[in-house]
Amino acid sequence: MQLTPDPSIVRIDGPWTHRDVSANGIRLHVAELGDGPLVLLLHGFGEFWWTWHHQLRGLADAGFRAVAVDLRGYGDSDKPPRGYDAWTLAGDVGGLIKALGARRAHLVGHAWGGLLAWTVASLHPRLVSSVTAVGAAHPLALKSAVLRSPRRQGRAVGHLFRFQVPMAPEKWLVRDDAANVESLFRSWSGPAWQSSSDFTATVDRFRQAMLIPGVAHSALEYYRWAFRAQFRGEGRRFTDAVGKRVAAPVLQLHGAVDTCIVPETARASVHWAGPHGEPRIWPGVGHFPHLEEPDRVTKSVVDFVS
Repeated sequence: MQLTPDPSIVRIDGPWTHRDVSANGIRLHVAELGDGPLVLLLHGFGEFWWTWHHQLRGLADAGFRAVAVDLRGYGDSDKPPRGYDAWTLAGDVGGLIKALGARRAHLVGHAWGGLLAWTVASLHPRLVSSVTAVGAAHPLALKSAVLRSPRRQGRAVGHLFRFQVPMAPEKWLVRDDAANVESLFRSWSGPAWQSSSDFTATVDRFRQAMLIPGVAHSALEYYRWAFRAQFRGEGRRFTDAVGKRVAAPVLQLHGAVDTCIVPETARASVHWAGPHGEPRIWPGVGHFPHLEEPDRVTKSVVDFVS
């Protein structure tokens, strides 16, 4: 791997179109495929738009306009020094929906992207047609679970606390060609995917993307705001802002062996969900259902947003 790869390495060839979109004062890189109602795909920690490459094809084939974005600080999107708070990130997504020429979008988010989808549905409800949370929980469900179950959910997100110190976590993430990204993914994923060749090929892309200058720091800033906001007035304001049920329909897809966001936390999220069914908890699947069971996730999303 290159030690400092160019951000353009994430513009992987395929049937999709790469382009830059200005939204909320920054430039966001997106990969887009298909025509129809907009489905906006939001990735999680350590990923970039490519984590949704299976779903881009499936959604486009089903008659949707699928757009996967590199969130602020990731991939080939801008990496400003600030703006990794939930308010600004939600503004990025809301601005992107408008910049794509759509009035509303179905939001599909994994992990941090799922937390963000819930947040956008609360802060910008008129822009959201539905929320699909993949390996994710509502932000208040996660906060409550960490406090009430420190031995289970608290331990599962122990990395959140380790990421609070300056500089050292950045060095840890990029050490040995970002080998620790693979370690995290391996510890969070299901056994079947871990042992597959697809796991190695997929995580190699994520490792290389983490080495892009600025990505490691930006990725950690998400965690730092989430923790530090708990002790500030903005954290209390955020809790109030997202404390009501969202109006949009909600679908939750979760792995039974997810060791990052444990299934009990996903189930507790229904307290904040609008029209919804029970969370779908899939045996043998870990924290990455969209990568571990891509066809199953694609079909579930297509059926839901249809």
